[in-house]
Amino acid sequence: RRVRQMTKVMLAEDDQTMVNLLTTLLKMDGFEVTALDADADIPAVVASDRPDILLLDVHLSKQNGLEILDAIRDSDKDHGVRVVMISGLNFKEDCLRRGADDFLLKPFMPDDLVEMLRKNVKTS
Repeated sequence: RRVRQMTKVMLAEDDQTMVNLLTTLLKMDGFEVTALDADADIPAVVASDRPDILLLDVHLSKQNGLEILDAIRDSDKDHGVRVVMISGLNFKEDCLRRGADDFLLKPFMPDDLVEMLRKNVKTS
């Protein structure tokens, strides 16, 4: 079952093995995937590329995912991007309170991620 029109998923994750696995998994499931450099200006890239969903790790090597989330939500150019936060620690309440659309605790099953992304796909 393919997602109707290709859903654009952007990955902001600093673990390259995880990025490779998620990219392969999501492409196989019919998503269009872009992996960001973990040190990139993520809010700026989100504003210019306008993904449907941003999969954002709470702890990036040199950046704080919660601060990135704040910057995206404070921007007048968030374009309704859905933000799914991921972390090895349970930051669900904090993430949701700050404007995340969903939260997934690592380690997670691939099916759980795909199901969550499908649930968060904008229905336009």
